[in-house]
Amino acid sequence: MMIIAIRKGIQMDKLFERLVERCRSATDRILGVIDSNGYTVAASTPSAPNRFTAAAASFADADGEILILDGYTFHAVEDLSDGEDFEYAAFVEGEDENAKTIVTLAAFMLRESKQYAAERVDKSLFLKNLISDNTLLSETYAKAAELRLPLEERRAVFLIRQDSERTESYVSDLLSGMFPDKNKDFAFVVSDADCVLIKSFDPEPSEEFDTEGEEYEAVAQSILNALRDELMVNATIGIGGTAKNLRELPERYKEAQVAIEIGKVFSDEKMITRYDNLGIGRIIYQLPRTLCERFLAEIFKKNSIDDLESETLHTINQFFENNLNVSETSRKLFVHRNTLVYRLEKIKKITGLDIREFDHAIIFKVALMIRRYLTSRGQK
Repeated sequence: MMIIAIRKGIQMDKLFERLVERCRSATDRILGVIDSNGYTVAASTPSAPNRFTAAAASFADADGEILILDGYTFHAVEDLSDGEDFEYAAFVEGEDENAKTIVTLAAFMLRESKQYAAERVDKSLFLKNLISDNTLLSETYAKAAELRLPLEERRAVFLIRQDSERTESYVSDLLSGMFPDKNKDFAFVVSDADCVLIKSFDPEPSEEFDTEGEEYEAVAQSILNALRDELMVNATIGIGGTAKNLRELPERYKEAQVAIEIGKVFSDEKMITRYDNLGIGRIIYQLPRTLCERFLAEIFKKNSIDDLESETLHTINQFFENNLNVSETSRKLFVHRNTLVYRLEKIKKITGLDIREFDHAIIFKVALMIRRYLTSRGQK
């Protein structure tokens, strides 16, 4: 049986829901957490009361951490004797010594988890402000020291853009679960569709990877697999270059944004794009519109590239994917070799380019990429 979430709330409430679920199998008593208003944040069974108003009022007016009331034993999560404000309390069914023991252990676990989560949230908020250029240079080093974040460390920025609407908080939670080290890996939401993971790595890639880029792509692939398998969410991921210093993270975040945009323009199937592996797409993406249009006009003097039918374009793309090999392309297209040759001759007649020749093939490939770029900009 899954935990019953009595009231949907902030991230701390979700944390308590997960913790109560883990504790549920340890006792057959009703176990849960209330907030400062007495509302039940999480409980191990739907039969738990929805609110403990009197208990919350008693904690707010007293310094004691344990309270017995109406058949339940309560223990404040915060250290009230140390002057902390009351925010949450654990509760367990019963008024005996076993109830006191159970609720004391539960409150201690919740207190440690709350402190852990709060520290992680503080670091994530700092990094979110940092990559958004909302932090001054003079403040960066002081805040990093306060949060015990190393300045010099190999880090990478992963921008995860999911296709589904309004799932970003679940994606962020999943990433935090995949990479739980609060001192090295941080995931947070940056927009309705985007989440960011800032992950630390060892100084050198592990032996199974030849380059840093391969290591980053392996992490990105594990994220895509988890999103698909656990949340049934499809996503694309842009990866910035390596940040060796904390101050380089804003630039690496911009690189991840560029990578995901260029990858979207020039590839329908590629779900992971690295900034340092953009190829010719990087150049085309920076070309002025007028220059792109002039190039297409110069290359296709006889007929426009838009005159090509979808079947013809599919043949061209397959020909490029199979390294201009006529036999392999005809096999992949399930057509006779002579049929493919006829199609290539037709393309030559329409465009004036024989893509069986290497130089013409390069020109045609670039032209197709420029056409896609203009189409992505709402131009043709």
